[in-house]
Formats: sequence, C-alpha cells, structure tokens
Amino acid sequence: MSDAQAPEKRRAPAKETKNSKEGDERHDAIYRSVSDAIVEQRLKPGARLREDALAEVFGISRTGIRKILQRLALEQLVTLTPRRGASVTRPTADEAKDVFDARQLIECGLMPDVARRMGEKEAAELRDMARQERQALRSGQQSVAIRLSADFHVRLAQLSGNATLAEFVERLCSRSSLILAVYGHRGHLGCESHDHDDLIGYLETGNGERAKAFMSRHLKAIEASLSMVEEEENVPDLQQIFGG
Repeated sequence: MSDAQAPEKRRAPAKETKNSKEGDERHDAIYRSVSDAIVEQRLKPGARLREDALAEVFGISRTGIRKILQRLALEQLVTLTPRRGASVTRPTADEAKDVFDARQLIECGLMPDVARRMGEKEAAELRDMARQERQALRSGQQSVAIRLSADFHVRLAQLSGNATLAEFVERLCSRSSLILAVYGHRGHLGCESHDHDDLIGYLETGNGERAKAFMSRHLKAIEASLSMVEEEENVPDLQQIFGG
C-alpha cells in the first residue's frame, strides 16, 4: 500500500459512521411517528402493522421496519406473534395495574429530587405544558391530551437529574397512555384539570414530601378512573344472523 492510499483508507470509517448516524436518526423519527400514532389511537389496539405497508409508507427497507417494530415490542406498545406479524398491543387489566404500581414507586420517589432542582424557568415550562393539556381536553382532543399528560410526567422525571429512571418513566408513560386510551373515559383523564398546576406549586416551593404525597394521590385517581373491563371475544349468534 502506498503512502497516497493510506489517508484515503483512514478516512473511510468516518464516512461510514456519518451514514450510520443518519440512518439511526431516520429510524428514530419513524419510531416516534408510529409510537405517537399508537398512543393517540390513530392506530387502534389490535390493528395489524404490516411490514411491507410500513416500509412503503416510510420509504425504508422491511429490515429497518422490523427493527423499529422490535423496539416498540420491547416497550410493549406492539405485540409480535409468529406467522401473524405485528399488531398494536391491547393491554390487559393486570398489566395496567402493574404499570401504575411501577409509576407509584418511581415517580413518587423522584419528587423530592425534582423539588430541589425546580427553578422559575422549569416551573414556567411545566405550567405551559399543563395549559396545553387542558386546552386539548377542552377542545375534545382526548388522544392529544393523553400524550401531553404523559409528556408532562416524563419532563418531571427528567428534572430529577436521574436519566436512567427518567427513561424508565418515559416507557411507563407510553404504556399508560395506551391504557388510558383503551380504558379511560372520553373528556376526562381521570384527574382534576388543576392537578398538574397544584403539583407544580408544591415543587416550586421546594416541598418535596408534599409533592410526593400529591403525586401518589394523583396516580391513584387516574388508575381508579379506568374502566378495567377487558373485551371478550364475541361468539356470533349464527341463528340470528342466518335464520332470516
């Protein structure tokens, strides 16, 4: 190998890394699009997610779509079934309880840390998020309000400074959003419209223990509001259908 060839070979990995990064960013954008559609119930629980159709819509390979669906399956937003492929998950009542139990343990425990780190800028940001949530609910955009509520809780967790737990809260909130969409009531998120503002008030004054207790009541109220009745598989009355 000549000296002239050596620099070119050393530069090659940099180009490969750049292309790889662009591909990852593209996959992340598609993942968020599908995740949002599930949480907002534009993709209904039980809906089949065909790899070929998704690949055509997003203009990427079926291999890329498969990786994205596997990522969504890890977060339990998508169910992968042999020979049937992918479908939007329909959470069970037991799974819903497990999710809210986990949120109680983690989110409540983070409140003292959030209170210590809360400043005027952070409080203003959270109040704006709470305002957008109320506005969406008033205008009948239930699915959007659910997503905005989840965003609020994720942002709270991020403000704790614990990135690992914040990431876990984000996954739990995604699953909670699907649970609310399936089992919740139209026009209501299971809590009072001012709950998030009240919580911000406790955090802004540095009262972490009060915020922790309030968060616990807040999550319990949401869980208690759910109509945890799983849909059973209907057996059609063939006599009525075909009996004339």
